[in-house]
Amino acid sequence: MSAAGVAPTAVVAGRPSRDIGITLTVAALWLLLALFVVYPLVMLFARMLGMLGGRGSVDFGALLALLTDRNQLRAFWNSLLLAFLVGTVGTLAGFLFAFTATRCRLPGAAVTAIDASVLLPLVSPPFTTAIAMIFSFGPRGLITYGVFGLKGYTVYGLGATLFSEALTYFPIAYLTLRPILTAIDSNIEGMAQSLGASRWRVFRTVTLPLTVPGIANAFLLLFAASLADFATPLILAGNSFPVLPTQAYLQITGLFDLRGGAALSFALLVPALIVFLLQRYWVSRRFYVTITGKGAGQTPFDSVSPGGRIVLIASVISITVVVAYFYALLLYASLVVALGANHTPTLAHYRVIFTDGWNAIRDTLIIAGFSMPLGGLYGILLGYLVTRHRFPGRRTMEAVSMMNYALPGTIVGIAYLIAFNDPPLVLTGTALIIIACYVFRYGPTGIRATVALLQQIDPSLEEASQGLGARSGTTFRRVTLPLIMPAFFAGLGIVFIRSMTAISATIFLVSISWTLITVKILEDITELSLGPAAAFSVLVVVIVFVVVAGISRVLREFRAPGAPGVSLFGG
Repeated sequence: MSAAGVAPTAVVAGRPSRDIGITLTVAALWLLLALFVVYPLVMLFARMLGMLGGRGSVDFGALLALLTDRNQLRAFWNSLLLAFLVGTVGTLAGFLFAFTATRCRLPGAAVTAIDASVLLPLVSPPFTTAIAMIFSFGPRGLITYGVFGLKGYTVYGLGATLFSEALTYFPIAYLTLRPILTAIDSNIEGMAQSLGASRWRVFRTVTLPLTVPGIANAFLLLFAASLADFATPLILAGNSFPVLPTQAYLQITGLFDLRGGAALSFALLVPALIVFLLQRYWVSRRFYVTITGKGAGQTPFDSVSPGGRIVLIASVISITVVVAYFYALLLYASLVVALGANHTPTLAHYRVIFTDGWNAIRDTLIIAGFSMPLGGLYGILLGYLVTRHRFPGRRTMEAVSMMNYALPGTIVGIAYLIAFNDPPLVLTGTALIIIACYVFRYGPTGIRATVALLQQIDPSLEEASQGLGARSGTTFRRVTLPLIMPAFFAGLGIVFIRSMTAISATIFLVSISWTLITVKILEDITELSLGPAAAFSVLVVVIVFVVVAGISRVLREFRAPGAPGVSLFGG
């Protein structure tokens, strides 16, 4: 039989060693998912039903009473409303920034400035934006009280919480959408315009549909991030707008009711999974291949009119100014004795964090340093397998991999605490339990980015490699990996950022031996030591920017020519 007559599937079937490699990788991933995702949730569910601790019997009465309480039901619907609004507003803002950066022909320095500004909220603990809002718009805020002289003004409620969370999480949407927009072949848009379509029609019928996978993924990630956030609502929502993550946290820390707090958090699993399944069904019904290896190269396409360009850039600048103001205020608070009371310059807060807080700084860097490569590798491997290979349980694997991200951080932390506090596997009090939490909670960012990029890459590129006799590992390393490197580095960056800034899950996993900067910040805030808290936040921002800038430099130097991606900091 001639080479032309051999289908790629026949070649694959003729190489059992290649299939064994894929099978072993799938088995290893299933083992890890079973241990660090399924097992903790099963143990948590058993504890909630009273099946642990020697009782052995199921008790639904107490849980039903808790979950049917009018106040808790109100908190549940508030959580869904807030998550939907954050997902919508944050995705729109992320798309606005991504579209402006990729379609407005900005100078390289301007794109780098956009990258840096949108990452500011993401590279700091999420509740620091809430603190900056209180500094600005609280009863003694610099703007409400200092500028306008308003007395008794309150910033607390749904509006402030929505604004803070959307400002904090929209960079996730930007990081998801910008590689998608960059990867779209401009020849496709140019051909549509050459046939007489207006710029708006090209955007509506060509560009926007091709970004649907990224938009759906971004909405899912922001929806889940809002459901998981307890710190921002704890500070800004107040009693007027309770949400379930905050109620669960207070149930545990205030009433010492571990079982009740876990039940409240677990209730959010159902809507998170529903959103994920709807997103997967919607995206799976469409095809978004734009990279085929058959084109003659990209040609410039003027996709934005002069007037539209002005509107887009003005909108981006407005949001950027707000972000810059908040973090300039945070820096200022770290350099004065007491913001709002004594504005005498001082470095005392930095002396405090590098003495009393040194253990937290060291531990955080060690844990983040291990979590980053493990999370990046986990993301691209699982994303590649579920997109490019068919095996039993493929969709189930993808759904299970998203569970730790979709769940509120409080329930993940409690589940790990329950599962790994007793034999057969005792990990509490070690760095390993925190690293595992970070990898399997934030690694899905890389999974979603990988899936979105692979949906734009024609499978015939990989089939051609396998048809010429290359093993699956060689094809992945030399063909697929260079094309999905943007997804790998996006996942790498996000895992490191969240390892430096997360608190909702890990606040239950720290110990005397291993503590984190975010926990120290929250402790300082509760003790009203706002100067050290601001100094810690500034330090986190500096460290993350330095590390992620290094990641971007490596990506620019080692990315294969023509790879469909960009670094986190431009280029």
